[in-house]
Amino acid sequence: MFKNFAQRAFKQAAIRGYASSAAETAASQELKKTALFDLHLQNGAQMVPYAGYSMPVKYASLGVLQSHLHTREKASIFDVSHMLQTRLTGKDRHDFIEKLCVGDIKNLPLGSGTLSVFTNEKGGIIDDTIISQHKDSLYIVSNAGCADKDLAHIRKHLQEFQQKGGDAELSIIDDHSLIAIQGPKAAEALQKLTDKDLRTLNFMTGQFLSIKGIECHVARSGYTGEDGFELSIPTPEITAITELLLQDPDVELAGLGARDSLRLEAGLCLYGNDLNEDITPVEAGLTWTIGKRRREEGGFLGAEHILPQIKGGVSQRRVGLVVQGAPARDHSEILNAEGEKIGEVTSGVPSPSLKKNIAMAYVKNGYHKAGTELSVKVRNRIQKAQVVKMPFVPANYFKA
Repeated sequence: MFKNFAQRAFKQAAIRGYASSAAETAASQELKKTALFDLHLQNGAQMVPYAGYSMPVKYASLGVLQSHLHTREKASIFDVSHMLQTRLTGKDRHDFIEKLCVGDIKNLPLGSGTLSVFTNEKGGIIDDTIISQHKDSLYIVSNAGCADKDLAHIRKHLQEFQQKGGDAELSIIDDHSLIAIQGPKAAEALQKLTDKDLRTLNFMTGQFLSIKGIECHVARSGYTGEDGFELSIPTPEITAITELLLQDPDVELAGLGARDSLRLEAGLCLYGNDLNEDITPVEAGLTWTIGKRRREEGGFLGAEHILPQIKGGVSQRRVGLVVQGAPARDHSEILNAEGEKIGEVTSGVPSPSLKKNIAMAYVKNGYHKAGTELSVKVRNRIQKAQVVKMPFVPANYFKA
């Protein structure tokens, strides 16, 4: 019964979730296409506007629900070429990037990456990003929907940094495309294409290695909670390598629909829904991204607002919810026992893995503890909800 309900809910969500984006994007600009656009069409993809690109939401071979479960059980390839890839060089690159983000980037081991956030002067989150330590540069991947904003922000502060004598340069990596292969069979599929023993590559580490004779940057990371890799591949080779991976019988293409439900089960934030410029890392439950040295030294934008929150607390907190009844979508009101609004849902889906409706939300401090009973207003109906710990589904990240 839940399966039929979830299939209907996913179909409705796909229509609702991308309809407004479609209208807005079509009205503002012509959609960009990734290098895999033709491959998507060949595989019966339903394309939708997303972050200024025409992107697949699902494919003919598998619906969103089936694609989600396939990723949890085997492996799926996601086109993430719309993401912004940049490189920061110069001897003062660490000093510069640490003015903009909260992470301890200087002390990242060579080949390691970390999730971090760019903050504004108020302590709000401009974007979330993954920053990796290379021998002579920093490799930065950030969200497509924030690309213009991120670049304007970075360039503004970079110009000021350079005018004061700082040595740092930013370049956009526009000759490589990005795919993610995710799921318990991902390593097995990728291993067939490289001589590198992938068992030596731990979660959140990466390096340049040869994939069928093509040098690619391969990072063991992703957005699903499963083991997997993100591959930055020279654009002329991206289709060929994707097709080679798809020759594995355990590998399928997956789109935005499955990507969203997978990341929510994994308790991972979507910028624009669960993070924005008025939410601080502490409120978002991302205090762990603020390195110990950074907590002591500060020096990043908004530090005077963020650091006191670590000890002094916050007025709202990000939580996970299990919701009875219909799925609670973003902006659904959360009520306490007295009927007072104490928060709002930011993301919500039927969980294919748990066969329950799950949601991410912000609630007033004091209502955030696991087991707290609350209510959610869904289409003017009051439904029971309970605060639970995240991730909803345990992570399966690889560590040797």
